[in-house]
Amino acid sequence: MREQKYHVYLTADEQSRVIQSLIRLKNELIEQGKYTDAVDDVLCKVVSAKKKRNFFI
Repeated sequence: MREQKYHVYLTADEQSRVIQSLIRLKNELIEQGKYTDAVDDVLCKVVSAKKKRNFFI
């Protein structure tokens, strides 16, 4: 069975806030001695996501 994909479109400001929130969550998990694998995976996907270019003529 194929994994379902989701697309989220974020502005630069929204993307920055998501990254900051994920880093904060990762730090909290580290303090608690828990695994951060899932947060790391999502963080990598958000950081490496394609940027949409807006061309104005």
